[in-house]
Amino acid sequence: MSIAAPEPIAGARLLFSLDPAVSHLNHGSFGAVPIVVQRAQQRLRDEMEADPLRFFTQGLVDRITHTRRHLAGFLGADPDGTALTTNATTGVAVVLQSLGLRPGDEVLTTDHGYGAVGFSVQRECRRTGATHRVLRLPLGAPAEEVVQIVRAGLRPGRTRLLIVDQLTSATAWLLPTAAIVGVAREHGVSVLVDAAHAPGMLPATVQSIGADFWVGNLHKWGYAARGTAVLVVAGPWRERIEPLVVSWEQEAGFPGRMEWQATADYTAWLSAPVGLYALRSLGVDRVRAHNAALAAYGQRVVGDALGVPPADLPDPGGPTVAMRIIPLPAGLATSIDAARALRARIAERLATQVAVMTWNARGWLRLCGQVYNSPEEYERLAARLPALLAQR
Repeated sequence: MSIAAPEPIAGARLLFSLDPAVSHLNHGSFGAVPIVVQRAQQRLRDEMEADPLRFFTQGLVDRITHTRRHLAGFLGADPDGTALTTNATTGVAVVLQSLGLRPGDEVLTTDHGYGAVGFSVQRECRRTGATHRVLRLPLGAPAEEVVQIVRAGLRPGRTRLLIVDQLTSATAWLLPTAAIVGVAREHGVSVLVDAAHAPGMLPATVQSIGADFWVGNLHKWGYAARGTAVLVVAGPWRERIEPLVVSWEQEAGFPGRMEWQATADYTAWLSAPVGLYALRSLGVDRVRAHNAALAAYGQRVVGDALGVPPADLPDPGGPTVAMRIIPLPAGLATSIDAARALRARIAERLATQVAVMTWNARGWLRLCGQVYNSPEEYERLAARLPALLAQR
């Protein structure tokens, strides 16, 4: 059965300054900043450079606080437990170094976790003598099975932290995070939800998930400038959170001690509400439905071109997930270096930006849907990709 492409959102493509000669089908990696946000950030930079001393010393902390409250409201998070940071990976590092891990403790992750987060866990375990253990989750397993695997994998009294993705990066899979958090709580295990792709794409609120820690990027699906993310911390943990670098707001407690990093460029954060305004202007629900439908269309069109039966195209597990993956022919992109090389070939020869991932010893193509994309872009990729992949 064929799948229909969604109707485009009129004028949405004009909101971005992307090169029209390139098909940008990988919004999930670095996002794309709307022109109105670029201009808002530039105005803030102009203000900063016109009088740096005034910008940094007269009201900047209050402006950051106002921005934080605005973003927290959109995410359904407690503003007093929310701290602005540069990206989700930084938020994870902050949590890890604030836990006070010791020999005998363990950090539990899944085999769908983000690579840089895994590196961060490994480094903290080397530093503290704790151990890192990985749970294997079959791709596309029913929610009940996933929760049962997590339940069986917890070691009460030893497992100090479980890190689970709300939406996985490598496999574009929406996990039952609220249920996982509930199971972990029953066993006295703290949970960090890596929600790098959630803000703007997924409707679930932070409070409804109930994790001890939640990190999410606004610079992907929330249309903020790059370097805008939040770390949300449950009440009992807030005074234990320490920034990676100590600065002048250290005595202010959380979240101030984490947000103030001296002469950092805060203009990305301060312009973030403009990104949410752009998203709301288009219609949040409308954008979510459009992007998810477009990603599903792209997955089916490219999957058909590669000879992948529809039943073998992984379902993302949610109606608003705007990323989809397609298995590549056997032997392709089976290592990180090979995946990077293939991605570069596709970009150079097909003028198309995609993500090529290696997961479970197999190569995968990840496509995204965004308001600036059109069905024709996926169709062009489908028409030309098989020949490129055949040139090994």
